Amino acid sequence: MAGHSKWANIQHRKGRQDAKRGKLWTKIIREVTVAARAGGADPDANPRLRMAWDKAMDANMPKDNIQRAITRGAGGADGANYDEIRYEGYGLAGAAIIVDCMTDNRTRTVADVRHAFAKNGGNMGQEGSVAFMFQHCGQFIFAPGTSEDQVMEVALDAGAEDVVTDEEGVIEVICPIPVFSKVRAAFQASGLLPEMADIVMKPTNDVELTGDDAIKMQKLLDALEALDDVQEVYTNASMDEQG
Repeated sequence: MAGHSKWANIQHRKGRQDAKRGKLWTKIIREVTVAARAGGADPDANPRLRMAWDKAMDANMPKDNIQRAITRGAGGADGANYDEIRYEGYGLAGAAIIVDCMTDNRTRTVADVRHAFAKNGGNMGQEGSVAFMFQHCGQFIFAPGTSEDQVMEVALDAGAEDVVTDEEGVIEVICPIPVFSKVRAAFQASGLLPEMADIVMKPTNDVELTGDDAIKMQKLLDALEALDDVQEVYTNASMDEQG
């Protein structure tokens, strides 16, 4: 299973995100703005805003930028009013894809997403066509070498529902969304720093892709992630390590 190293894939994904930091900041600003508009400007009273704030800090975004986005969202003025839309579809070998967007122009966004699917060997599906293959949950990933016993103790005490360690030593913690912030705070208080921490759509089963299919699938995912209105792309594809 060397070609399907979860840790290598995690590092590859992080590298792609770091390389696109400017676009990452734009995505986070949208999330902060929408969260503040939906639930108010106080992160302590608005769990979604708290998560967006934490994500912004993890991305080394200046606090002034975050605060301006909160003010703009809570005030409901000065800027676009973003709608949240989810598109579902299929990539190579029937692998499922979920594309979460925030947009001020639905017509533009659906055209861009449909084009990215069609140009790269995928196709869009109907609403609900693949979402049932994923679990909406909080996810924490710890690097090999992290103390499994310590992670498990802290996680379960804080309300996590599952802790899994794979053959490489990668530790994955899954928790219900309402306790995500509590689990994250518990890890921070214990000095445990996850490589990744987010609310995700986690696939319930993986579809393994190799060779040309894996390369083409990565091109499709990259094309979707590159779209300005796309916030997150999730897939159940498990691919060979690519560059």
